[in-house]
Amino acid sequence: MSAPERFMLREPAMLEREVRKSIFLAQAAPVATPAEAMEFIATVSDPDATHNCWAYLIGQTYRSDDAGEPGGTAGRPILQVIEGQGFDRTVVVVTRWFGGTKLGAGGLVRAYGGTAAECLRTAARVPIVERVSLTFTCGFSDHALLRARLEGMDCQIVGEDFGAAGVGMHIALPVAREAEVRTRITDITRGQAVIRVVEEDAGQGVGD
Repeated sequence: MSAPERFMLREPAMLEREVRKSIFLAQAAPVATPAEAMEFIATVSDPDATHNCWAYLIGQTYRSDDAGEPGGTAGRPILQVIEGQGFDRTVVVVTRWFGGTKLGAGGLVRAYGGTAAECLRTAARVPIVERVSLTFTCGFSDHALLRARLEGMDCQIVGEDFGAAGVGMHIALPVAREAEVRTRITDITRGQAVIRVVEEDAGQGVGD
């Protein structure tokens, strides 16, 4: 069974709504690292607001903060919304300006989670594509044809090194096309290319 498709935001998003006289403002953004997420949180949080609750999810890394609301009523519901809607590399801050009416624990969960959910639901999203990086060396006579074929197979040419033995190539491509690309490289180089996975560069990219 294939893994469920995951998404990230195409651009920052914002949504405001009123819940029993309190104003809730959700602000979300795509982020690549926890440091980027924390920077966004610091930038959009309003020090004059009653609470600035937040959560982020980046791969296997996640954090959430209730920011003074009762435990589990704000940050965790926001995180669950990010996960539930299939987002990754995403940070959401929900700011609350208290309007005088207490919502209770259940009301807070619905208010924070609901505001975050509506913000992400209406935001522009792009799929995250699992990618892998490969390196190999080809002969000078094969280089032009190989490069053209690879570019036509969703491969990104990360780097090329022209040396005495030929051209060392570093490419990045969707994992789903790895077998097909390996076959094409082997065919064009007549089995001469030794293909290696660059583990530290393997990762994810954003689809169009």
